[in-house]
Amino acid sequence: MKNDLKLFYGSCFALITTAFSFSIRAGILPQLGENFNLSAEQLGWINSMWFLGFPLAMVLGGLIYHTVGPKKIMQFAFISHTLGIILTIYSGGYVGLLISTLFIGIGNGCTEAACNPMIADLYTGKKFNSLMNRFHMWFPGGIVLGSLSSLLMTNLSIGWQGQMWFIMIPTIIYAYIFYGETFPKSKITKASSISENIKAMSSPLFIFIFICMAFTAISEFGPGQWTELILKQSGAVPLLVLALGTGVMAVGRYFGGEMVSKFDQTGVFLGSAVLTFIGIYLYSTQTGPMVYLAAIIFGAGICYFWPNMIGFVAEKIPLSGALGMSVVGAMGMFSTAIFQPVIGGWIDSANKELSNLGLSGNALDLAVGQETLTSMLSFPGFLIVMFTILFFWQRKLKT
Repeated sequence: MKNDLKLFYGSCFALITTAFSFSIRAGILPQLGENFNLSAEQLGWINSMWFLGFPLAMVLGGLIYHTVGPKKIMQFAFISHTLGIILTIYSGGYVGLLISTLFIGIGNGCTEAACNPMIADLYTGKKFNSLMNRFHMWFPGGIVLGSLSSLLMTNLSIGWQGQMWFIMIPTIIYAYIFYGETFPKSKITKASSISENIKAMSSPLFIFIFICMAFTAISEFGPGQWTELILKQSGAVPLLVLALGTGVMAVGRYFGGEMVSKFDQTGVFLGSAVLTFIGIYLYSTQTGPMVYLAAIIFGAGICYFWPNMIGFVAEKIPLSGALGMSVVGAMGMFSTAIFQPVIGGWIDSANKELSNLGLSGNALDLAVGQETLTSMLSFPGFLIVMFTILFFWQRKLKT
């Protein structure tokens, strides 16, 4: 097998490790709470360590990528993933779980910081766009695999420790694939300079994409993370809705290169924002089987956001280098954390307002969910405006 393909496949298994850590840890959360007598607030803080370690490692990895190279960053990712898994299993309680989850988040951030620019260094043009989308296909794909695996292991009475050991499988695979391989060096000399990176990142185009990334990320992760609460009375099975949307994302990303080649990144962004808006609108107005249609449209809308935002920076703002890609990715994770309490506030506000109108029980739950989703329309609505501006902006530059 060619060296570049082995590096690409190793990157995919590293991202599967990230996805497994996201989905399997979510699956064992009730067991952790019961086993260690943890409150919901304490479990929330444990989860927050995943989101803290991720962007922190992405930014630091972006800063040192051109100095130390992707090989050493991925070696550190393997150490962090392994430590995080083992420390979780032998944590012994709350503090241990906080530390172990932080290590796993750092390993995940290192994976993004190393693999995104490495794929950009290995490939160009249509091939780059295709493989960048196929690389990121394995986050939703891995979540589906991890969720189903966790559900199966739980049904087979396999405890949370055994499920954590399961995450070691893709971890060992990516370490084995990477072992002894020659990693690429940066193609663009100026991109190895931090001063050049910062100069490129101060451009209007980078700042524009940086702002948009905050809203593409929360458009993707916002409705998904609140699925169980806001769709529980919609007449559809929330976990099935989540799996369906995530599955569509994985399939869509496999064909991402062809979509970008046909419509350009700006056209893909605008189309994605429109589909995301329609998907959330249907979530907020429909019940029963129509919710599954909404999941398909929503999944098709959000699937091209993350990989192509990173790809746009790599192609259109190349002097921002690995740091630029990492900073944009980190912004996506930070915004996901920042907007969570905002969404929670919308739910509380809708609950209070609709209770005062006399609603209760299942009718109240349904109305609160639909009201909250209506508020979430502001995210893709803002993106439709922004990506329309970007579409004509880039079209004018080409002309």
